[in-house]
Amino acid sequence: MVLINFYQGFFFVHDSMNLNTGVSIIPNRGKNMEVIPDVHMIEGITAHCYLIADSELILIDTGLPHQTQKILRYITNGLHRDPSELKTIFLTHADVDHIGNASELRSLTGAKIAAHPEDAEIITGAKERLMPKGGMSILLKLVRSVMRTKPFQVDLLVNDGDEIAGLRIIHLPGHTPGSIALYDSRRKTLFVGDALGYKRGDVQGPSEEMTMDLNKAYESIVKLTAFDFDVLLSGHGEPLQSAASVKVKEFLEKRTSPMKGS
Repeated sequence: MVLINFYQGFFFVHDSMNLNTGVSIIPNRGKNMEVIPDVHMIEGITAHCYLIADSELILIDTGLPHQTQKILRYITNGLHRDPSELKTIFLTHADVDHIGNASELRSLTGAKIAAHPEDAEIITGAKERLMPKGGMSILLKLVRSVMRTKPFQVDLLVNDGDEIAGLRIIHLPGHTPGSIALYDSRRKTLFVGDALGYKRGDVQGPSEEMTMDLNKAYESIVKLTAFDFDVLLSGHGEPLQSAASVKVKEFLEKRTSPMKGS
């Protein structure tokens, strides 16, 4: 089976990842793992999905379509939990590699789907997902026509400052109008969707090719400096597992330092 994968806006074709549901504490590309106690990353479905295993299960993002069974296998075989324990599915934004299995998972588990109102309009089909102009926009339209998901309703509309299931909603417009991050203060962990990434030891900003309003996206990142988090978990790339809030501040300082010196 072949999937179209993209990281930071660039596409490449690769074989599907191994469906092994073994849980590892040590990062291992292509396998699922427990990033920190009770927070699990499911890889191999393009954008990462994160499962929080508390008394109830919480899922953050769902990957490209046709990967529902992989997520359910992780719940049953990796966590030894029942899929009916999944109660909330948060969607950090409306891109197909994040929402692709949400509707089917809801049907199979009874979980509620939560998203920001502005991206909920894209998910329901009321609005189109706009893209920056250029060749990448044309390519993305082609891919979306192949990997399209049927519009579906959102159960919970979440706004900046809301707290649901122990997670604080942070509205981060820019990549999309309704992009959100989720802050787990108890675990000092921040789930950021595509607002930020981490790869090869560096914090990375949002993709210029995929971001609707880049200036607004960076203004949103500045909001994150008000939060204290050790762990940064993004939709693409690797987990940042120590001093994450410090490294995000350093990333912003490096980006603005030329302007400060001018």
